Amino acid sequence: MRAAVFYGSGEPLRLEDVPVPEVGPGELLLKVSACGLCHSDLHYLDHGVPTFHKPPLILGHEAAGVVAKVGSGVTNLAEGDPALMPALLWCGACRYCWSGRHNICVHSRMPGNDVDGAFAEYVKAPADQCFKLPPEIPLVEGCVIADALTTPYHAVVDRARVQPGEIVLVVGCGGVGINAVQIAAAMGAHVIGVDLSDERLEWARTCGAASTINARTDPDYPRTIRKLTDGGVDVAIEAIGNQAAQLQAFGSVRTGGRLILLGYSDKDLALNASRIMYRELMVIGTLGCPPDGYRRVIDMVREGRLRLLVTGQYPLGDINAGLDALRRGEGLRSVVIP
Repeated sequence: MRAAVFYGSGEPLRLEDVPVPEVGPGELLLKVSACGLCHSDLHYLDHGVPTFHKPPLILGHEAAGVVAKVGSGVTNLAEGDPALMPALLWCGACRYCWSGRHNICVHSRMPGNDVDGAFAEYVKAPADQCFKLPPEIPLVEGCVIADALTTPYHAVVDRARVQPGEIVLVVGCGGVGINAVQIAAAMGAHVIGVDLSDERLEWARTCGAASTINARTDPDYPRTIRKLTDGGVDVAIEAIGNQAAQLQAFGSVRTGGRLILLGYSDKDLALNASRIMYRELMVIGTLGCPPDGYRRVIDMVREGRLRLLVTGQYPLGDINAGLDALRRGEGLRSVVIP
């Protein structure tokens, strides 16, 4: 099969012929219809963030496709079924899995980090962790459910616990942030979107944002927000992983509010402890999504309550061009079609 293989930071992915994965008991082989291009991939390619499995490694963690083969003991899916592979795989036996928090499993594995991912014609995965997709969901666009939709869903619904009527600020309206906007709006929140791109802010309004702010023209937007909202927002979701943006999101939260750190960063963040204490602020981390969230998101997409926002498609042979477009901040979410 053809696959785009990662050899190390600073190098482009190499298109190679590699063996089709062997399927064992309880596993399935997925013929990949599409796999999303994510900023997590750029962390490995551009910023020296190490993958757990040393290169060479096939990246790609946001995949949907058709089941091509199942191993012994598989009962939830059959050959020919449309299926979604989760972005994080879990052990099912640790204290977090037993409590329903599979997304922070002690022994979690990430396709495209711990094991080979889906920038390839085929990928294998534990069958009982994959989800059958209904016929109403197209596979190419549906692949983004695996991360770009479920990750912000968990952030908005499970971690922030957004309630109808609350004011929610989303800082960064890219591939993940834009879905935080549409999910918060679907929950009945008054959403404010912040970005540096007028195009992305227009997308945010299309996806339910009641108002938007361009941080390039209003760099002190937390002050603007505090004035507009009589003290700040109920929830601020930082979806970039940038220190300055995290501090601005923190400065936008009202007394008793919540700061949600959705964007990845390996940098330390200095927050004023007395402000957190005196104002009873909550600083909440969020990672991935547990299985129940996947099921709820699939239902919401099937019912038309959430949109699949794919703005670019690239054949596997042009994957590096797609990654360059991601680096330039073009579009919202692009996918690779093997």
